[in-house]
Amino acid sequence: MLIRSTPPLHLTYCLNVHPGETLADVRASIATHALDVRRAVCPDRPFGLGLRLSRRAVTDLADAAAVAALRAWLAEQGLYAFTLNGFPYGTFHGQAVKTEVYRPDWTDPLRLDYTRDLADCLAGLLPEGIDGSISTVPISYKSWPQDSAAESRLFDHLAALVAHLHRLRLRTGREIHVGLEPEPDCTLESTPETVAWFEGPLEREGTPRVAALLGCPRDEAAAILRRHLGVCVDTCHLALQFEVLADSLATLVRHGIRISKVQISAAIESDPSRAARARLADFLDPVYLHQVKARVPGCSGLTSYPDLPAAMASPDSVAALWRVHFHVPLYLAMDPVVHSTAATLDARFWETLVAAPVSHLEIETYTFHVLPPSLQSGRVARSITREFEWVMPHLTAAMSKGT
Repeated sequence: MLIRSTPPLHLTYCLNVHPGETLADVRASIATHALDVRRAVCPDRPFGLGLRLSRRAVTDLADAAAVAALRAWLAEQGLYAFTLNGFPYGTFHGQAVKTEVYRPDWTDPLRLDYTRDLADCLAGLLPEGIDGSISTVPISYKSWPQDSAAESRLFDHLAALVAHLHRLRLRTGREIHVGLEPEPDCTLESTPETVAWFEGPLEREGTPRVAALLGCPRDEAAAILRRHLGVCVDTCHLALQFEVLADSLATLVRHGIRISKVQISAAIESDPSRAARARLADFLDPVYLHQVKARVPGCSGLTSYPDLPAAMASPDSVAALWRVHFHVPLYLAMDPVVHSTAATLDARFWETLVAAPVSHLEIETYTFHVLPPSLQSGRVARSITREFEWVMPHLTAAMSKGT
């Protein structure tokens, strides 16, 4: 929904919380859940959607007539689409995902083809005058070996994507940007690492490729690249890196890196005590990857565990704090043993956020169906509504302070 007109600021939730891989599944989730959320939080004005279209779903939208039909149906329901989650390519619920969520990565032409198709769909869904965003994998999973040929393919694919988005904008008037989403244990996982990659390898390898594809000068190609390729900031992921979120946003802005979208989310936080480990056992699940980052007193870096079971099996340590990549509801009540990183979304974060050149905000807690039953707040639509009720006062206060 549009919560500020000038400059525009849209807020939604990510429909990746709802199981389903086909277009029919997406429409059913909207009819069953998203309309309930709309009635609760935004009954008298259009409600924006953060769609998740899998490879199967986007194939169902392969022709312009199908896209037009979906857009018309959304408008009839008082809905509009402005952002897509293009991170998970295949099945995302009900079976083991783990590291497969990063496949295909950006060295694989399947990722390029999928993302171009998503952009074409989004161009047909966007209302007039609204830009579109697509979040995607942060290049690859860091431990997967990459040779020079794979690195060359990576930049070929990103350049081809940027060229496609530029031509799409010239042809349709729709500006679409893709945000690489830093995530623990991936090629891009922290803000400093992301800035270094944008200003180093991407500028060095990507810019000349864009220039060659579009037949334009290098400085023009650099501007086009920065217009269409940016970062999706997920606050859960950056909290795992123990970053100060306001500083992360300010750093990206200072370096001229487009913030394509901000996903508002929270991770689990606990100490590594026996009591905490016993409680964390409730969060073990076979579907998603739950990386753990530990801050150890006296050490400048972080201790990393590839998944929650590995952390829980580790010897007792002197780590002061664990943060676990398990998205938990923003409204989750604080607990002395296991709580969340929602407190890192402080007043300075919200003030920096509403002042930043970002127009798309998305609540993203996709783990509802694997939460311990005690944390499932009735129906999923009610849980999402409670997250909106948590977010809106923070946004309103920050916007009021900035006026």
